[in-house]
Amino acid sequence: MAAPEWKRLSDPNREPAPKEIGAFIGPDGIRRLDRLESLIGALYITGKELRCPFGRKYGWGYKFSSKSAHLCYAFFEAGTITVTTQLSGAAVDKLEAILPTMLPRTQEYWKNRYPCGKNGGGWVHYRVENDNEIADIIELLKFKKPPKNA
Repeated sequence: MAAPEWKRLSDPNREPAPKEIGAFIGPDGIRRLDRLESLIGALYITGKELRCPFGRKYGWGYKFSSKSAHLCYAFFEAGTITVTTQLSGAAVDKLEAILPTMLPRTQEYWKNRYPCGKNGGGWVHYRVENDNEIADIIELLKFKKPPKNA
């Protein structure tokens, strides 16, 4: 999985404090992260862990999971967040059926995904630059794991 080249909190030996995370991702990033967390929490029984899962290239972020299923990472970027998730198997067919109705950036990120998994799946690295993109990210997560009330 190739890491995009954006400025991140990348020292794996030093866990960032909440104030440092907020200052780094800025007001837009805080708002987007809060919205993402709120929407995930409304759909899933969730856990959130501060992690540096892939070392310096990806840096620190929150890992969101539902029970034992990994949903996504929200990596801390300068001024925003990048949400990383993997889709494979039946989720790919479901996504591709509605992909034309999604935002152009979502379509582009899917087209340029890092390939892996079954049925043409892969890792999507979605750098959130617009609050409206959170809705598409939530849709991606719904394909990965159906919500608790579905």
